[in-house]
Amino acid sequence: MPQEKQKERYEDSWLYRIRHSAAHIMAQAVLEMFPNGKIAIGPPIEDGFYYDFDLPRPLTPEDLEKIEQRMREIIKGDYPFVKKVITADEARQIFRDQPYKLELIDGLEAGGIDEDGNPLTEKPEISIYAHDKFVDLCRGPHVERTGQINPDAIKLLNVAGAYWRGDERRPMLQRIYGTAWETPEQLQHYLWKLEEAKKRDHRKLGKDLDLFSINPEVGAGLILWHPKGGMIRHLAEQYCKEEHLKHGYVPVYTPHIGRSTLWETSGHLHWYRENMYPAMQVENEEYLLKPMNCPFHIMIYKSQIRSYRELPIRMAEWGTVYRYERSGVLHGLLRVRGFTQDDAHIFCRPDQMPQEIDSTLQFCLHILRRFGMTNFHAYLSTRDPQKFAGRVEDWEKATEALRQALERASIDYDIDEGGAAFYGPKIDLKMIDALGREWQLSTIQFDFNLPERFELEYIGEDGQPHRPFMIHRALLGSMERFMGVLIEHYAGAFPVWLAPVQAVLIPIADRHLDYAYQVAEKLRAQGLRVEVDERPERMNAKIRDAQLQKIPYMLVVGDKEAAEGKVALRLRNGENPGPMSLDAFMARAQEDITEGR
Repeated sequence: MPQEKQKERYEDSWLYRIRHSAAHIMAQAVLEMFPNGKIAIGPPIEDGFYYDFDLPRPLTPEDLEKIEQRMREIIKGDYPFVKKVITADEARQIFRDQPYKLELIDGLEAGGIDEDGNPLTEKPEISIYAHDKFVDLCRGPHVERTGQINPDAIKLLNVAGAYWRGDERRPMLQRIYGTAWETPEQLQHYLWKLEEAKKRDHRKLGKDLDLFSINPEVGAGLILWHPKGGMIRHLAEQYCKEEHLKHGYVPVYTPHIGRSTLWETSGHLHWYRENMYPAMQVENEEYLLKPMNCPFHIMIYKSQIRSYRELPIRMAEWGTVYRYERSGVLHGLLRVRGFTQDDAHIFCRPDQMPQEIDSTLQFCLHILRRFGMTNFHAYLSTRDPQKFAGRVEDWEKATEALRQALERASIDYDIDEGGAAFYGPKIDLKMIDALGREWQLSTIQFDFNLPERFELEYIGEDGQPHRPFMIHRALLGSMERFMGVLIEHYAGAFPVWLAPVQAVLIPIADRHLDYAYQVAEKLRAQGLRVEVDERPERMNAKIRDAQLQKIPYMLVVGDKEAAEGKVALRLRNGENPGPMSLDAFMARAQEDITEGR
């Protein structure tokens, strides 16, 4: 049985030091190429690093090659990284020609931000790191010497635009992304994963397979589901809704807008206003598009007096919500402005809470495994002692219930000490895909805040009012994001039960069309989604096109198949099982569907 893991923080790892140091080395190389260039920030990130520059001209691929070559020369110079703590005035003198650094120095002096522009809770010391002829505003950490970086394990990847401080009203800078590893073999494996990820990019496959589109006339971040993508989503939602009913959830439906007073009570107007769309005036009252479904489900709960005998109540809704995301962070299906959550809220008595957590997590795993997702890693976020709602003893009980549920489910997990939101501990369940990437999907979140804000009650066995516990949970999360993950996980070759077209009939000649239509009707009658390719193309061209469309089964029919009542089966992976009866093919298809292949 897995135990909680206290894994090394990335910020404490040797790779972090390598990448942080590589960012400085890259900045040195860029300033040597552009002596009047301005530097902004250059932090390590997951799998690499970046640095933002204000340069006199756009960078080219040839520039990146030269910068990378100069980086290798600096690395081989084996220069020491030397730290020095200085005053704000000393820093201003050193960076007097670097306006972005001067702005960061002001923030450091005030104590509000670090040298990368991230918010801080306490005032930091101001320090610089120097190597060779380059000095940067930095608190580290770094490797001891440039020579500790393997020059054959670094690579500059691309250049992108980035607004200074993420503010579109500020200057647009050039951001160079790079990666660095301990060995050339690790670098090559990472570059292979990047290439494979490009092939699996859901935006490309969404267009190639005609699944969805985003039309600027409709609006950025708003998804148009095409028939094939709509079919996959319909099948996914249909399965999930049926399973929810089996597991004691009741379906609810709520509006897309609500009065501003509702969002004031919930706290969204105070804590979440910047992510909400502007209010609309209706008969002298303000209404807002909902960013979450929770307040509506709470109002359904409050619509009548609840008895302890009624609990738990599990309300589920595929509710569409709207959140304002800056255009720079929108990303296909993965980051959108309008999305549908498989949202549910569980209202239970305190004594029911452990069982509800356990059953919710098991239900979550049951659902995800049906979609072929079997490799998971979890994160358990615990109470911040300085910022929390509710009673400490309730937090401890809830956190322990979450912990025990993870251990009973045999899921590896990390503890995120103090990482919970103020309103309750949570489990974030991440799926690890075919390329080893983690994707955030499921969340099980306690909430000690909203029951208080909305004064939720149930009448206990003692005849007195009591406060219920409230659990937020989403299993697939956003349907849009889930579909993006699903596309990339399967590279568009969905399991047979989810494939929008499961089989295509390919007649060898026009005289075989009638038989192809007859077979199609028989297969449709047994529930298979079938098309007939009646185009006047050669058979091999039709097979190739069906493979490109990731259709699981190609059923070729000619004179022999028509005479014997058979089909010649080919698979999208290139296998050629050959002629078989319709009954034999249907048996195979039903087995693939049942097994999730």
